[in-house]
Amino acid sequence: MSKRWLLGLFLAVSLFVITACSDGDESGEENNEQTETQEETQDDGETAEQPEMPEADLEGLPEVVAVVDGEEIPKEEFEATYQGQFQQMAMQSQMTGQEVDQDQLKKQVAESMIGTELLIKEANNREIAASEEDIDEIMDGLMEQNELESKEELMSAFEAQGIDEEELMSQVETQVIVNKLITEEAGDTQPTEEELQETYDQMVAQQEEMAGDESEIPSFEEMKPNLEEQLKMQKEGEATQTLVEKLRNNADVTVNL
Repeated sequence: MSKRWLLGLFLAVSLFVITACSDGDESGEENNEQTETQEETQDDGETAEQPEMPEADLEGLPEVVAVVDGEEIPKEEFEATYQGQFQQMAMQSQMTGQEVDQDQLKKQVAESMIGTELLIKEANNREIAASEEDIDEIMDGLMEQNELESKEELMSAFEAQGIDEEELMSQVETQVIVNKLITEEAGDTQPTEEELQETYDQMVAQQEEMAGDESEIPSFEEMKPNLEEQLKMQKEGEATQTLVEKLRNNADVTVNL
């Protein structure tokens, strides 16, 4: 099957699986606060039970989840994307204790896939192209992100998940042209000094409210690089949302959920 819809999933999420990172230690820390009152009854070495990982509900999905200007989003591709997003939400659910609203998540995933299709179509309409340098930059980023030494290791990791080199390179190329479209649409995203200071002040106020005066808060200069990246991403996100809404209003979209 075509794994086109796994573009964002595999490039941004599921490589977490490749590196076999474990959140066990962090989960233990989260549970410590909840189990402090039970320590006296657990001196014999027993540990508190972890909440069961919820399962994705894939029952009753239509064979065609949505149609975008005649382009179908089939059930199997929706399921693959949904499973990845649900896995993230389920992990958060275990830590927060808040149940995943799967009906809402399905709608969000469907809308995300529709948005992706609209962005790809618009990038092609604008004849945006991906250079070898653009593709190499993303590949290098993926290798660095996952602590892999070579392109061959990266390919092997994806092949283990059912994506061959041709499909991966196609997905990376698509990612490049969509990124370029978003950059073109967003324009200058460099935040002003005033915007950075305002964001920092809001962060400090929230931190003080949660942790009190005893909390150690990094200085503005220390936080500035992170704040710049955060605001740039926020501006790109807003531009993307605006563009998708515009494209959707002019498209023929049917959702069958």
